[in-house]
Amino acid sequence: MLENGCARTSLRFGAMRRAGAGMKAFASDRFTLPLPLGHRFPVSKYRLLRERVASEFERVHLLEPDPATDGVLALAHHPAYVRQVAEGTLEAALQKAIGFPWSEGMAERARRSVGATVGACRAAFAEGVAANLAGGTHHAFADRGEGFCVFNDAVVAARLMQAEGRVRQVAIVDLDVHQGNGTATILARDESVFTLSVHGENNFPFVKARSDLDVALPDGTGDDAYLDALDAALGELFARVQPGLVIYLAGADPHEGDRLGRLKLTMNGLAARDARVFDACAERGVPVAVAMAGGYGRNITDTVEIHLNTIRLALKLHQRFAPAGGAGPVTSPPARPSDHQLTSA
Repeated sequence: MLENGCARTSLRFGAMRRAGAGMKAFASDRFTLPLPLGHRFPVSKYRLLRERVASEFERVHLLEPDPATDGVLALAHHPAYVRQVAEGTLEAALQKAIGFPWSEGMAERARRSVGATVGACRAAFAEGVAANLAGGTHHAFADRGEGFCVFNDAVVAARLMQAEGRVRQVAIVDLDVHQGNGTATILARDESVFTLSVHGENNFPFVKARSDLDVALPDGTGDDAYLDALDAALGELFARVQPGLVIYLAGADPHEGDRLGRLKLTMNGLAARDARVFDACAERGVPVAVAMAGGYGRNITDTVEIHLNTIRLALKLHQRFAPAGGAGPVTSPPARPSDHQLTSA
């Protein structure tokens, strides 16, 4: 066990590659989420994404995270809530708000997803960038969950990195199309974690919380307007704070083909979005941990492709700037990939 009660990350998937010099990506899809037939949550995207990563990116090393312990989850959540999730004793209304029926698998998967973001943060400090192939559960509050979110992985991971003495100031860059209301609420009085949310103005949650910086975009916003808004937001973020770690929620749901998105970004626009975040971090030598967050495409292959493109750009960053053997974080700015063209890693 590591300090602060978080179990050591281990390799368990038989098909996963051995850890080495490649970029680390943490996958927890083996821990199934039992859902009724016809449920609208696209749980299969996580398996599909891992399979694509495994087959297409030889220099991504897939790892299975250990679960976050009760003590680690208590960095962001009330112990009573953690216990109720574990035991399946949430009130019916609270379980309904999460959007999943309770099961042991649901509770275990939620812990593993937090553990994956913790693992990605630790790896990012060593290598510049790492990823959780799930996560981004930003609608989870201290004492409840909602919107398919049980525990808030980004808040837990940020506070654990601080508790371990790795960093003082963290920034959470949330580019899921839905505002991270749980994240903003938990961290409302915590100046050590800066929260940026770029989201749909008229989308869920319909009553917004207050982040440190909120950028609310109208329905139908396309690539150019979105990227202009993002450039301004990132500039303001780094003018106001100097984070030692960025946790990036790279939601696929701003895509024009998303069932729940209401924005009109293309795949190339989303790739440009990712490149801007990675560039902003690289230019300042700030390690970045990426979580996939939401994605509800009418065609699930589109959602998987968007997430895969995020991993592709993260891998390019890792290949260019992580020192041999993963000895330190990114320290030099990359040449930005074309805003209108995706290339294979």
